[in-house]
Amino acid sequence: MSKPSVAKLVPRVPSRRQQYSAATKRTLVDVAEDLFTENGYAATSLDTIVAGADVTKGALYHHFSGKQALFEAVFERVEDDAARAIHQALKGHRDPWEKATAGLRAFLTVVQEPRYRRIVIQEGPAVLGYERYREQEERSTFANVLEIVRSVLSAGEWELEEDLQQTFARIFFGAMSSAGESVSDAPDPVAAAANVETAIGFILSGFRALAEGGAEIPAARPSEAGPTGS
Repeated sequence: MSKPSVAKLVPRVPSRRQQYSAATKRTLVDVAEDLFTENGYAATSLDTIVAGADVTKGALYHHFSGKQALFEAVFERVEDDAARAIHQALKGHRDPWEKATAGLRAFLTVVQEPRYRRIVIQEGPAVLGYERYREQEERSTFANVLEIVRSVLSAGEWELEEDLQQTFARIFFGAMSSAGESVSDAPDPVAAAANVETAIGFILSGFRALAEGGAEIPAARPSEAGPTGS
């Protein structure tokens, strides 16, 4: 048997040019994130971004097609950071109700962060468009919601098909997105977050009572409405 070559065993080190290019891209995203958070998308110009990053517009266009593409890169990073924070909060909780509460509290902390409020909730839908905005949200945070929902549903003696679990998760995901918007837009986000935690906690307590009481989830029934006659 032939041995692998040394070249295959040694990880490829990026060239200095590649390292510089990656550093330039990170700097552009860093500066853009700060400016979008502080001033909003419309009030932030590419001239201001390249000046803050100390690069030329040519360098910016080497990495991004324009301001919207740069905003999307910022949006993705903020969403990914949020998803990691929530996932980290879920780790170590075997009890489904503690896991759900920990995830909820982590989410409510995230939506109060200035950069998340401005970039994801306030600017995201308008800049990206609703469909792209939802795609990005689902890509980053839906997995956490699905993990919470599956954990809660496993507390009962319920054997649910994957489609129904996905339906539960999407309903809960929609509720959480709406809750995040209400907290972000509230005059007192801390009080609004406390209200959301109380409301969703009440819903979870209902699920817990059903699970501990051995309640069954009714099977989905197809619509009984037939074709209308003339």
